[in-house]
Amino acid sequence: METLNEKAARNQKIAAVVKICLLLVLFVAFVFPFILVIVNVFKVKADITMNPMALVGAHGFTMQNFPNAMEKMHFWRSFGNSACITIISTALTLLLAAMASYVLVRNNWKACGLLFGAMIASMVIPFQVLMIPLVSLYGGILGLLGHRATLIFMHVGFSLSMATFMFHGAINTNVPIALEEAATIDGCSKWQTFWQIVFPLLKPTIATVAIIDAMAFWNDYLLPSLVLTAKELYTIPIATQVFYGTYSTDIGLIMAALLLAMLPILILYVFLQRFIVEGVTSGAVK
Repeated sequence: METLNEKAARNQKIAAVVKICLLLVLFVAFVFPFILVIVNVFKVKADITMNPMALVGAHGFTMQNFPNAMEKMHFWRSFGNSACITIISTALTLLLAAMASYVLVRNNWKACGLLFGAMIASMVIPFQVLMIPLVSLYGGILGLLGHRATLIFMHVGFSLSMATFMFHGAINTNVPIALEEAATIDGCSKWQTFWQIVFPLLKPTIATVAIIDAMAFWNDYLLPSLVLTAKELYTIPIATQVFYGTYSTDIGLIMAALLLAMLPILILYVFLQRFIVEGVTSGAVK
């Protein structure tokens, strides 16, 4: 006869196997589009259309999609625009959110509570609700569309609430007030205390916010398409639209453009991945 302990152990093993199988299915479903891009980027258009699942096409292995895609989408110009907008927007978001969070956490003013509550409430407002008023205001009334600075300003404004929320939790949890009191006794001003004591302790949160916002800014299509009106200012997501024709689409060039667009963010993630989990959970438990 099987004992209760043996039955419980067997049930646990079955549950573990089922869980692993389910996770494997979800993993394959998640990475399959990426694998499909990598497989088809080295084929000609005819081979992709005929059999997109084949590892090697009938015409063999080709690297020609990359130079053709880079030339047609003006890759380096688009890459420069994307890099400039992403780096400046991310840096401003990190600096402003960290400083704002420090003020909100360390001061018991009613205005701080109201401001933090308003920022949290703004996170539930979808961008599509503000899209038409923003374009009408900045374009029709102020005439500020068609500038990188306008797009950077909008990126920072839309991302500041989430970044402030994450820094707020991290400062509450990971920065003891005793450290700041000790720094004050040693003669540090509030400015010096923040930059020399508080800010270095926020590295995991900084890395997390940086990767989240950099991915959002780099991959954003809708907002840049509304703000950047000149082709010389196009970012990579907008530049890839050149491959989509009315009657035909060169899938090979699209795959090459998508892979080129993904590489910078993948490289950034590889360097910052060890901070991601720590940064996400740093403000979760007080």
